[in-house]
Amino acid sequence: MPHLNPVDALDLDSELDDDERLIRDTVAAFVRDHVNDHVAGWFEAGTFPTHELAPVIGKLGLFGMHLDGYGCAGASAAAYGVACRELEAADSGLRSFVSVQGSLVMFPIHRYGSEEQKQEWLPRLASGEAVGCFGLTEPDQGSDPGGMRTVAKRDGGGTSRSSEAESGGDWILNGTKMWITNGSIADVAVVWARTEDGIRGFLVPKGTPGFTTSEIHSKLSLRASVTAELHLEDVRLPSSAVLPGVTGLRGPLSCLSEARFGILCGVVGAARTCYLSALDYSTTREQFGRPLAGFQLTQRKLAGMQVGLVHSQLLALRLSKLKDAGRLRPEHVSLGKLANVRAALDIARDARTILGANGITTEYPVLRHANNLETVLTYEGTEEIHTLVVGESVTGHAAYR
Repeated sequence: MPHLNPVDALDLDSELDDDERLIRDTVAAFVRDHVNDHVAGWFEAGTFPTHELAPVIGKLGLFGMHLDGYGCAGASAAAYGVACRELEAADSGLRSFVSVQGSLVMFPIHRYGSEEQKQEWLPRLASGEAVGCFGLTEPDQGSDPGGMRTVAKRDGGGTSRSSEAESGGDWILNGTKMWITNGSIADVAVVWARTEDGIRGFLVPKGTPGFTTSEIHSKLSLRASVTAELHLEDVRLPSSAVLPGVTGLRGPLSCLSEARFGILCGVVGAARTCYLSALDYSTTREQFGRPLAGFQLTQRKLAGMQVGLVHSQLLALRLSKLKDAGRLRPEHVSLGKLANVRAALDIARDARTILGANGITTEYPVLRHANNLETVLTYEGTEEIHTLVVGESVTGHAAYR
């Protein structure tokens, strides 16, 4: 009887085209050659070699790979999904670095920026010469971004109507942003602020007077990732710093949908790594005179992990196809993030129990992934928020308040 392939039991990667399989293999090779032997040490030390990895990742064309022009690869959603999967198979911090750059920084510039903003920033961000961050979450406003306190006013205390917002004059920004990936190392921040006309996006370059950052330490999760707080105190920006193409929450929420797609695909890689670690360990570790894999309770765990992994792979593939067809809705993305992060976390936890005490060390990747997934469960939309998005979609009733 032939064995199921634990990596891809249903041979779903056969649905990929040649370019998508090439991207899969290229990213997997990059992770193998540049990340796998070092990531446990980065996690333990609480560091991430941004400036060493960014040019390599840029050369591979992974930053903003799903965008067209300006140095971007113009790859399919399915290709972006498998790239995120192979990145997160190493660590969620690595995938987060790439998806923040592409989906939260490059995407809004590409979609809503002026031609001058695109020309200035997109080629540099695509190559890895520049690094960006996305400032939406605040210390007191996480799941309800509409309540943000960061404000932008026209110079002199007044504001202008949105039709005049880019016509001249400076903006003054004040506020604080929290839990910002890449925040302290970014060359440019996409900061969302409240104006009289609604929420607007601003490009804030590093070194702008009044713009400072402070790195967040003592994390127990996503340690191989840079996380910071952004402080804006009377930050003066020219009118050319405004993203002219959008006003209101539609702007930042569309960016989050892009990034969440990368998450729902990426966590499949984390789940796969945990499952394979547990499967390998169970076949070599002996207790009571035989391998752990020979016990029924262990097989029950392994079979459950295989089922969860297959479900996640199917969902990621289907949503990738919908995105490429232009039919992916925000509700689909919420469904995917809710289901796949939950499944990945369950797989990581079950895998840890098979490894026993060895599972709590950095010698094995399982608890590192589990700790990271605890953050992935709540960032870019908590499990509860995505539950309510799906609930509203199926009932027609919003239940957020």
